Amino acid sequence: MSRSLSSLALQSLYAGETGDAFLVLLTLSHPDLAQPICVTSDAVQTVSGGTVFVPFPFDLALPDDLDAKSYRARLVIDNVDRQIVEAVRSVTSAPDILIKIVRAATPDTVESQFVDFKLTNVVYDAFRIEGDLTVEDFTAEPYPAATFSPGLFPGLF
Repeated sequence: MSRSLSSLALQSLYAGETGDAFLVLLTLSHPDLAQPICVTSDAVQTVSGGTVFVPFPFDLALPDDLDAKSYRARLVIDNVDRQIVEAVRSVTSAPDILIKIVRAATPDTVESQFVDFKLTNVVYDAFRIEGDLTVEDFTAEPYPAATFSPGLFPGLF
């Protein structure tokens, strides 16, 4: 799957040297949370699309960009603040994760984004919070979803 990037982002990527920095903006949300948790990979606060992303140390291993594979990423967050552990403990199902890649010079322009991730298989200790970022695999769903039988669809018979 190809991604279209802005011409400025392509210039930065193809340049031998550049002063341009790419940032990862991560949003953790769930209906049980009062407000989403928005963090940035940068060392300073970033405002993108009117949302303030606070600096927070995390490591993100993005999925391969292949059509045939199931998308799975790995997220490791340093446990330097109890806010994320409390959020993970308080939710009743897997929280949603939105990942945006932006340029530091133009944080309102999203160069790439990964949507519909769920944070699953979460484990944590005093130092780290780790989890898998997964997308629901619709290819494993049975097709057709229902069997057309007289009991379920009497109007057809």
